[in-house]
This record gives sequence, structure tokens and C-alpha cells, in this order.
Amino acid sequence: MDSENASRSPEFPADLKYQSGFGNHFSSEAIAGALPRNQNSPLVCPYGLYAEQISGTSFTSPRKLNQRSWLYRVKPSVTHEPFKPRVPSHGKLVSEFNESNSSATPTQLRWKPVEVPEAPIDFIDGLYTLCGAGSSYLRHGFAIHMYAANKSMDNCAFCSADGDFLLVPQEGRLWITTEFGKLQVSPGEVVVLPQGVRFVVELPDGPSRGYVAEIFGTHFQLPDLGPIGANGLASPRDFLIPVAWFDQSSHPGYVIVQKFGGELFTAKQDFSPFNVVAWHGNYVPYKVTWRVNILCVMKPDFIFVQYELSKFCPYNTVLIDHSDPSINTGGFLIHGLSSLRSFIRYDPVHVYYYQNCFAWKFCFGSLFCFGAVLTAPTDKPGVALLDFVIFPPRWLVAEHTFRPPYYHRNCMSEFMGLIYGGYEAKADGFVPGGASLHSCMTPHGPDTKTYETTIALGNEAGPCRIANTLAFMFESCLVPRVCRWALESTYMDHDYYQCWIGLKSHFTCELGKEQNQDLQNGLEEKK
Repeated sequence: MDSENASRSPEFPADLKYQSGFGNHFSSEAIAGALPRNQNSPLVCPYGLYAEQISGTSFTSPRKLNQRSWLYRVKPSVTHEPFKPRVPSHGKLVSEFNESNSSATPTQLRWKPVEVPEAPIDFIDGLYTLCGAGSSYLRHGFAIHMYAANKSMDNCAFCSADGDFLLVPQEGRLWITTEFGKLQVSPGEVVVLPQGVRFVVELPDGPSRGYVAEIFGTHFQLPDLGPIGANGLASPRDFLIPVAWFDQSSHPGYVIVQKFGGELFTAKQDFSPFNVVAWHGNYVPYKVTWRVNILCVMKPDFIFVQYELSKFCPYNTVLIDHSDPSINTGGFLIHGLSSLRSFIRYDPVHVYYYQNCFAWKFCFGSLFCFGAVLTAPTDKPGVALLDFVIFPPRWLVAEHTFRPPYYHRNCMSEFMGLIYGGYEAKADGFVPGGASLHSCMTPHGPDTKTYETTIALGNEAGPCRIANTLAFMFESCLVPRVCRWALESTYMDHDYYQCWIGLKSHFTCELGKEQNQDLQNGLEEKK
């Protein structure tokens, strides 16, 4: 269906309004005066509304981390029948990863794009888990899901009691109604739906598919900028939050579908959960957009204001080397124009001092061009439970440098997806809608074709711009287990390893047998 001519729900106007900011205390009212003044829970709320708080953190969390919102609604959310296990059960959602439902494998994995089924299927039934680690019961871990759907949710709403959803559509727009208001989310945008917040997904363009990262026990935040300074990467003002909208009409048999411990439960009620007339707080759904050109030029969309990729300000190599991406995630840089090995005084006692005071100051000659849009931190500084990273269009200008990502073994695990275009390290096989997983310490890097093409260009390649591409990564310090159905899927690319098999030796040093025996660490022994 042509998105320009798609029939638009009268409840989803073309000019949706948003508030902007990240981590702010927001407020919105669909009817003037619906928000109580001077207190959160008066004896009688304006217009006879009910006051209800939703807490995303414990009451006693530090103020800078505390997240909660007050909702003023026609009827409170507690007004429903008892929850019952959903029948039929879903069967392909996991929130506690162990030997009974998933497997550990160090093999490089890749999946081809999933085809949207012909039979009617909505977002809930089209959602399935690929991999993850940890447990929602223990409030630590993550799950990576994918979805493929072709019909809108009808007379039901969904929420996850397990964790926050970061939803990345790859094909087809999403019209999402939440208790806080409405959001339109297109491919090239992402939306975060916090734990416990109820929502409905409509599909104005018909078939839709995409990716979902779910985090347990924490929330996303903006990564620290470190030596970048006060500005750069994603700007807080470019995150968009819905404004209040409510439905007070009767809905007999309305179903709340709640994901709880990886299982689905349902409860019936006779009203819409989207009956919130006003709200205030900092525990809110939000979206961010990164789908247009990346030239640090403002280009607002002609339909509605959104965060475009042109507003995302990344950093890239300006001289030599393809350095570590930690500058974009708040971690330490360990490579660059000057590194720790460049300093004469180097011992375990002073390593930390050099990392913080010197290495950061001298590494600006080489910055890896991808940007962490959001991060879910752990209690270890610089270590993420899950980072959300994008690979946008960009310029490559490094001199005397192998410009694609280097060959790598990483203590972090990397799940990648592709929204559109191609990915610079994979000339073939990695296509939009597909996915790959490189787990902890599993080798990965450019395929044979990419390597040979890059080497053939030599040192005189000159500046070039990678355009018409948008890839992303979910990166975690935890080691993922892969669900059985993902390993047995017909969409599994069993020939993925072949992309590296063609790499041949380019070693050029020719030595005689006797001469070779006299070499140690590349230096000839003196006799």
C-alpha cells in the first residue's frame, strides 16, 4: 500500500504533536485544567478523574535515577477481571534464558529476512525471541526479539512487565497508541516503550517487520560524552514524547495482554486503557529518528517534526586508523595517535591515571564513526548491559588505513540488523531485514570481497562517502543464549562462515629455512 495514500485513522492525524527532551519532567493535558495543581493526589481530582502513579524505579532510588509518572484517568487500570494464562499460549517468547529453552554457541550466526505470513497476524503473535541472557525474574539481562505482522491489534492492548521495549521497525510504519498519547514510528525511527506501559500497534501500511531489544532491571539513558565535550551524538531536545490523548468510550470485552516472566496473560475489562486525560512525570514513552542524511544540517520532515539523522552528530576518523568505538559509548579509548604504550612510564599503579588523563586527550585523531544513541548501563563504569548503536551514512577519509571495521574478537556480544542499503563490512549476504550475532570472543570482520576490494584501492583511495545505508547494533556485556527455533529456522544462513573462507595469505616476506630460524620476534639474532 502506498504510504502517502494509506487510509489514515481519524484518531491518527498527520500532524501529531510531541514534546521534546530526554529525562525531563513532562506534563500534558488533553483538557485544560485536568492536571491537579500543587499536589499529586488530591481528595477529588479535576473532572472527577482518578489519580494513578506508575513507577519505573523503586521509591527510594536516587533522585537523579528515579522515574515515575502520575496519570489522571477516567477509570483506574486496576478495574479488570483476574489475569489468566493466554490461550493458546505463545510459545516463542523467553525472558529467562537457560538450557531448557536456549543454547550457547560461539559460532558466527546470520539470519535472512523473515517473510511476513499471509495469514492474519498482529504484533503480539508476530513477536518472537531470537536470543538473550539473564532473567527478568532476577531483574538483570536482556532479550532480543523480532516481529513480522500484517494486521493491527484489535480491541486489545499489550504491555511487558519484564522490561523496556526498544522497537526498531524495518518495514512498514507503526501507529502506536500509549497511555501517554500517540506516536507514529517509521523505518529509520525507534521507539522506547517503558516496562508496564500499555500500548496498541496499528499497521497503516499493511505488512511490517522489525527488531526489538528488551532490557531487564534498568532503563535506557543517553551515553556520556566524555572527551567529546558538551555537544555531540544525540541531543536531548531531539527525543519526542507524546501529548495526552484519551478514549472514554465503552469497550466491552477489551483485553489486556501482559507479558510476565516471558509468558502471556490476559485480563478483560469494559473500557479502553487509553483513558488518561492528563499526566505528568519522567517515566514516559519516546521516539527518536535517524533516517535522513547525516550532514549536521537541520531538515524537518514536511509532515511532522521529528529527530532526523541530520540532527545526530557523530564523530569519525580525521587522519589515520579505524579506532575503537568507545568514544561514543562513554568508555576509554585505547588506540589513537597517542596510546598508553607511547608513554615511557607505564606500570600497573599508573595505568588508571594515564587512561583518564592522557589517553583520552590524545586519541582524537582516530574516532570510529558509529554512535551510541542509547545505553543501558551496569554497575560497572563503562560496561553496558545493552548499547543501541547506529551505523549511518558517513564520510571515510583516513589516510593509509584499512577503512572498513577491523577484524575483531570482543568481550562484548554484538547483534546487528540492517534497516536499508548495505553494510560496509559485508559486500554480500547481509540484507535489510536480516540479522547477525557475533558472541563474546567470536572472531568477526569484513568478508573476503570487502577485504580484497579495499586492498585493491591502495593508499590513493581518496575521501569517499558511504550513502544510502542504515545499520544498527545491540551490544551487550552478557553472553547471549540462542533460542532453539532461531537455530532451527529456515531463515538461518548456514553458509555464513563461507564469507571468510576465501581470505588468503598476503604474507610477502620470502626467507630461506636457515634465515627463518635465526629470526625471533621479527628481528635477526646477533651472533
